[in-house]
Amino acid sequence: MALVLLAVVGGSAAIALRNRDLRDPAPAVEVKSSQDEKPAAPASPPASQASTAVEPAPKKDGPQIIHVRPTETGGEAGIVVHDPSTFSQNLSTAHLPDRALIEMSEQGPLPIRSVDGRRPFDVYARPWSGTGGARVAIVIGGLAVSQTGTQEAIAKLPSEVTLAFAPQGNSIGRWMQEARRTGHEIAMQLPLEPFDYPNVNPGRNTLTVDATPAENLKRLRWALSRTTNYTTVMNYMGALFCADEDAMAPVMAELGRRGLGYLDDGSSARSVASGLAVKDGVPFAVGDTTIDAVQDRGAILKKLDELEATARAKGFAIGTGSAFGVTVDAVAAWVNEAKKRGIEIVPVSAVAADPERK
Repeated sequence: MALVLLAVVGGSAAIALRNRDLRDPAPAVEVKSSQDEKPAAPASPPASQASTAVEPAPKKDGPQIIHVRPTETGGEAGIVVHDPSTFSQNLSTAHLPDRALIEMSEQGPLPIRSVDGRRPFDVYARPWSGTGGARVAIVIGGLAVSQTGTQEAIAKLPSEVTLAFAPQGNSIGRWMQEARRTGHEIAMQLPLEPFDYPNVNPGRNTLTVDATPAENLKRLRWALSRTTNYTTVMNYMGALFCADEDAMAPVMAELGRRGLGYLDDGSSARSVASGLAVKDGVPFAVGDTTIDAVQDRGAILKKLDELEATARAKGFAIGTGSAFGVTVDAVAAWVNEAKKRGIEIVPVSAVAADPERK
């Protein structure tokens, strides 16, 4: 009982994401997405191309992919067995979305697990050494809000630093591609209701505790559709929302279904995200500190030194911040020095607890 996949290597052509289901096998192509942009349709691949047989979607406790090598071109048939978690992108093509990981929706392209079990969390992860030394993950958010600030963050920050995009930003697809071309792993920020909302407002399409689950899922999917090639969703504000299990549960279930990770920035001690992530099979990480609550170079460097101490004590640490000029400059300088001291700077996916890899 095999599903037929048609695979063709594609260039950087734009694809239609609103008019057809992009889970249908097709070439890897670029997706451009911004608040007002909509991608154009690709040409369908010819039916004469070589085919590959893949077994049904694997189980969570031991995912495997079985590829049957095509014989239409005269080659001998063969079977290769792989673990989907090993299918990360080559950095040279990291800016190109994997079509098998894209689902059409009314809002735009949505991440989805592929039929062979691969997750965006695995495929779009930046490689790291895999060793057991002290590791620090730094996530800088707010990209795409300021075009100049975004450009400087991508240009100045070492490629090991994870970049998080604000869904309300502009030209996110273009900036995503630039970030991935330079080696960064990326995350998508999700506006969640804080206390004193709407006086304190995370922005357009904020998920709220009073909205219905259907409305919040619609808002979630809007944020997820803003670009592609990210591994993780990260809360933006949300102290009230993250503490409400009834509100948070449908969101976490949706992330698990789509194969995405979740980063809690650690700002709320009442967050229920950790328990829900385990239940729904969502790779989960929680930040140890916000590095730029005080926007002063000396204060930021002190927070980064604290992260290093935490990493040496427990094996890893996660710091979060925003793409302010002072933050970007301080992080860039600190990372270069930390590497000399034996600290490995890793993407956020490298320090997430993954229920599917127990």
